[in-house]
Amino acid sequence: MAAFRLALKQGADGVELDVWRCGTSEVVVHHDADTARTSGVARRVANTSLGELRGLDVGVWKDERFRGERIPLLAEVLEGLPGATVNVELKSTGIPDLELARAVARVIRDARAEDRCIVSSFDYAILAAFRVAAPGLASGVLFAADQRWRARELVGTRLLRPRAVHPEAALVTPERARGWARRGLAVNAWTVDAPEEVERLCGLGAAAVITNRPAVARAAVHKATFR
Repeated sequence: MAAFRLALKQGADGVELDVWRCGTSEVVVHHDADTARTSGVARRVANTSLGELRGLDVGVWKDERFRGERIPLLAEVLEGLPGATVNVELKSTGIPDLELARAVARVIRDARAEDRCIVSSFDYAILAAFRVAAPGLASGVLFAADQRWRARELVGTRLLRPRAVHPEAALVTPERARGWARRGLAVNAWTVDAPEEVERLCGLGAAAVITNRPAVARAAVHKATFR
């Protein structure tokens, strides 16, 4: 939550986060499949109870001033960041957790956050389950340059009918940007930290950039928009 609040303070319109179902089925926000990197204690998120996950300090690894940070629930993030756009990435390893898709749909509806959330995933089986569970909620298909991304993009956009594509920034060329725009797809590119790359993507009509440097990106967006 400290990172999310700092991002908004630096000018971000919202946040991008990753979610799993933990061992007691709650939807928790955590990037990695296990907690070793962020807490120093190796626990697989999908197999660990919410109570045990809550007992881990996931802030002190970054800096002493973040000591005491806990793994939040998705519901807590939506409540704690009212008005912010939230890009929810559905995570999976191995067999897709289709119940995660249904659980996320419920959390978003319960928070009445349908108009400010977009749900994405590299796992198209989970994303398809989300589209069935919440056909009216915005979704985006994720793909990276080191994947068979052309096939993934084709399958994802044709079968899942998302509102957006979420390509790795290097994949966004003028020709592709025009093609996605013709098909009515917003382009939300990741991960864009260099200001000149932010400006390039703005020039190509990107709807959003996902960045680790919100203040730098905000300044670049302003420069590209008003020069």
